[in-house]
Amino acid sequence: MYRMLIAAFAALATTAALAQEAPDALVKKGVDDVLSAIKNDKDLQSGNLDKVMKLADEKVLPNFDMARMTRLAVGRPWAQATDAQKEALTKEFKTLIIRTYSSSLSQYRNQVVEVKPLKVAAGDTDVVVRTEVKQQGGPPIPLDYSMEKTAAGWKVYDVVVDGVSLVTTYRGSFGDIIQKSGIDGLVKTLQDRNSKGAPAPAAPKK
Repeated sequence: MYRMLIAAFAALATTAALAQEAPDALVKKGVDDVLSAIKNDKDLQSGNLDKVMKLADEKVLPNFDMARMTRLAVGRPWAQATDAQKEALTKEFKTLIIRTYSSSLSQYRNQVVEVKPLKVAAGDTDVVVRTEVKQQGGPPIPLDYSMEKTAAGWKVYDVVVDGVSLVTTYRGSFGDIIQKSGIDGLVKTLQDRNSKGAPAPAAPKK
């Protein structure tokens, strides 16, 4: 599943000026721009950390609602966390996502992403943008984005790859860690793994 996340993150890269566009148009623009950039940059293809971090911070993560995404990944224990713990969790989860993105970049192999047209009613504030990742030698893989309309435009709060939710998968492993060592234990686990560049806990698999 790691190899599919490059398409997921690439689809969310766009400029701030596009934030008010329809969610499917935003995804389509991101697909075209970022996959083109990757195809023409061997450093990005190889997962150059400096370039990946820059790309993620400037083009990708601004289109994620990281606070909501982290809250959903932590689940019920989020309500008992202090403000300082919530801030630390969000910071470390963001780093975790960037490292996942880096790992995915190195596995990009000219996949094609088809964005399905979406009808958005005037009052809609929560939608799912559906896409398919087409790859040689295998069936297309569905990749969906749960998106919410905010004051800053449409933001992603979950990614579902081939039926597997990113936040739900992390919620399972995060819950085990919290049960054993509390919120501070989860923060420390994420800090340790991020600082070592180790694989993320319970990385999504299919």
